[in-house]
Amino acid sequence: MTDGKSYPGFTGERFPEKFDIRAMPEQPNDLKPGQLPEDEIRKFFTKGYVVVNDFFKPSELEPVKDAINQYVDVLANKLYEAGKIKDPYSDHGYLDRLCKLEEEFPGANILCFKQMGSVPQALKDLWSNERLLNVVEQLIGPDIAGNPVWNLRTKTPKNEATTVPWHQDCSYTDNSSYNVLIPTAWIPFLDTDENNGCLQIIENGHQPGLVARHQCCWGGTWYTMLEEEEMVNTLGIDVKKQLKTLPIKYGSMVLFNNVIPHRSLDNLSDHVRWSVDLRWQRPSDPACFYGLKDAVVMRSSKDPNLKIDWESFDSINRHEAQDKMLKDDSTVQSIPQEDPDFDIRILGPWMKKWELVHTNRHTEEFVRSEKAQ
Repeated sequence: MTDGKSYPGFTGERFPEKFDIRAMPEQPNDLKPGQLPEDEIRKFFTKGYVVVNDFFKPSELEPVKDAINQYVDVLANKLYEAGKIKDPYSDHGYLDRLCKLEEEFPGANILCFKQMGSVPQALKDLWSNERLLNVVEQLIGPDIAGNPVWNLRTKTPKNEATTVPWHQDCSYTDNSSYNVLIPTAWIPFLDTDENNGCLQIIENGHQPGLVARHQCCWGGTWYTMLEEEEMVNTLGIDVKKQLKTLPIKYGSMVLFNNVIPHRSLDNLSDHVRWSVDLRWQRPSDPACFYGLKDAVVMRSSKDPNLKIDWESFDSINRHEAQDKMLKDDSTVQSIPQEDPDFDIRILGPWMKKWELVHTNRHTEEFVRSEKAQ
């Protein structure tokens, strides 16, 4: 930390038993469709992650790609009709259309990210996929809810706003998440490698059960960042030995917990690397997102015929709620508002948890009060 002050994000509390092998539920003798062998589930709890190869069928992923194309088409027409771009690039497709929009309107990828307020039906189907939930059941038990923090990653090439630095996911959620297991499935929609921005993870980095000191925000972005020196000093990590690079193929996924340090590499290719983060938790646990949005129950051991209430979940736009929370907060002074339809700034309550070490268009949207300092 640069100023020697303490910030509410760092508590020093350790909850290793919530994330290590002690948290693993009893595994079934007879596996349901999609469920993994016990030794694979054990990796999730011992190493902090597991790569699941060739899990999805094309029929389960292709509808999401179609939905992505529709979102990009809406954005392109919106920018074109507003005179922000000279061409909607209708002759370009899934891999490069957003790249062309980004060239003409820097920040188009952020607008695409922000417009995901409600969950497209194809992604709902994937998130609540029966085989996928069967695997999640092996991680947290038979009662399952979708955590409100999900993200479609619009990773355009050579773009700081799409390169995510080292962090623990708990750095974005409220402090109640520090003892709540929230598994994430990272699912790419094309083959990924070191050239187009695959994941890197710190194997066993979850074992202290501790959220280290993060800073905010990385470069010109809204991302929290965890310095390697902090990982070494606070988490006892040997970065060279524990760092794992995880290139995976289309149809595969990485499952990891919410305290393991990870990042995504630069996209050095000439196309968008699309991926999604989907998260789950036990319905009895808090949603861990500052009270802004509840989790959506997907399975109940007491109600096998449960119908998922997507309508209530979609009724709250997470991005709008987190912006409003900061702007309504008495400790925050807002700068003049940009055109909301084309505002490429992202605000979040995590900005109040950590030391602000960079000033950019996102962080200058608010300043801390003297009390917060």
